[in-house]
Amino acid sequence: MTVRPIRITGDPVLHAAAHEVVVWDSQLRQLVADMVDTMKAAPGVGLAAPQIGVGLAVFIWDWTDDDDILHKGVVINPSLSTTRIPRGKPDPESDLEGCLSVPDFRFALRRSDDVVLTGKTLDNEDLEVRARGWLARIFQHEFDHLQGTLYVDRLPWRTILQARREIKEEGWARPGLSWLPGRDDFEGSGQDSKEA
Repeated sequence: MTVRPIRITGDPVLHAAAHEVVVWDSQLRQLVADMVDTMKAAPGVGLAAPQIGVGLAVFIWDWTDDDDILHKGVVINPSLSTTRIPRGKPDPESDLEGCLSVPDFRFALRRSDDVVLTGKTLDNEDLEVRARGWLARIFQHEFDHLQGTLYVDRLPWRTILQARREIKEEGWARPGLSWLPGRDDFEGSGQDSKEA
């Protein structure tokens, strides 16, 4: 089991577009295995390669819905089609989102209700997944990571100011910071987490 440090907002790899994967090999498989171990240790429901310092277009997800159905997978070089984001203010409970790269913070953010994720599998085969609700949110969140965008960058402008202030007060938003699941006391405190 290899758990890697999770980069915290401010690290350059989190704020740059990820590079397309061009080689499917044992290193790619090891990267995905390390991502799975890291996500589970955090705990989280999704993780993008830039979050562990690797600027490649790869993300994983592992989430069980309210009907006890497990949604789990990996996508490489993804594209994402979304429906229009509903208008209005985000719901402070149902739209609450978090991020392992902005640990211990939660802010409400509106997302599209329906998405279609396409890309490649770990075996370099075509992949297409249609998602609604929370799974659609996970896909949008992780896809944003591959564009160099954190969910706090998408918040309504008044909330962005609050988030930036709180993140700065925490001492983050500068290069070189990370936390190690299982060692550092952030998201992995035993609570039910919906962090991505």
